[in-house]
Amino acid sequence: MGGLLKQSLRGWILVLVVALCISALANVGLNPYQQQILFYIAINIMLATSLNLVNGFCGQFSLGHAGFMAIGAYASALVSLNFQPLGAGFDVLIFPFYALIGGICAGLAGFVVGMPSLRLRGDYLAIVTLGFGEIIRVVLLNLDVAGGARGLYGIPGRTDFMACFHAFFWAGTTVLLLWRLVHSSYGRAFLSVREDEIAASCMGINSTRTKVMAFVISSFFAGAAGSIFAHTTNSLNPSSFQFVKSVDVVIMVVLGGMGSLTGSVIGAILVTILPEALRPLQEYTHVDLRMVIYSLTLILLMIMRPSGLLGSREWNQILPGPWRRRAARA
Repeated sequence: MGGLLKQSLRGWILVLVVALCISALANVGLNPYQQQILFYIAINIMLATSLNLVNGFCGQFSLGHAGFMAIGAYASALVSLNFQPLGAGFDVLIFPFYALIGGICAGLAGFVVGMPSLRLRGDYLAIVTLGFGEIIRVVLLNLDVAGGARGLYGIPGRTDFMACFHAFFWAGTTVLLLWRLVHSSYGRAFLSVREDEIAASCMGINSTRTKVMAFVISSFFAGAAGSIFAHTTNSLNPSSFQFVKSVDVVIMVVLGGMGSLTGSVIGAILVTILPEALRPLQEYTHVDLRMVIYSLTLILLMIMRPSGLLGSREWNQILPGPWRRRAARA
């Protein structure tokens, strides 16, 4: 028990140190445009790792992650616009609670959607989740309280040190909690359902309940990511949560490796940075070749690494020999 608590404490200390270091470097050496990209990296890390829990570890195929992100974004935005107990100005002390509210709302939606739909498999589940994501977008488009097609504007938010710290603290928390989850007995149940659902059921695992649990946890972190997105951009529009957004998150998961949290983090960073790194190319060629090069890069990576950059391996499995043994002992 003491070893488990010590290991958990080390994990939280690592999350705090990494979030503090990234926030300090961002506010010292990066301009506002680069800081905005950094916020998107934190948001995409949360989206990719949470989707990997369903698609990679549980063996399902969800295409509605943008819908859960939208629920979390709009729920937390409406709360922050209509209920500010600490004054009219945005107070960073309640920023984590807005993300928590968005995550809870998205998790409840994931439970409502998951209970009937996760009895399906494969393409059928993908179609159901895709339809759900589009239903959410159309509802928001016609919902007056959510601003309709005009969206929500003036959402309180900041982009200073504390806001960056909260974004990366949430991203680190997502990775840490999912890491502990997939390496627990629940994680073994996820993998069992992924490998052979019938055999898992014969061994006493409730496959439907296991898939719903993974779906709800994944939806929760997607909603928290949506809340951070809302309070970073200070505005929301239903067009930000189209089907293409869900496809982008799937690309991050597949590119990094299905069943690898480390791969999802790397995939989220690459997919976020690559289109922006190619932006100066347009100034020289006077033709927007960004998406062409971006698409060709993805095609080549999938041809050369069909299982993703890391496959199902994690960071401690790609270290050199002595470091790998030390990480295994830890």
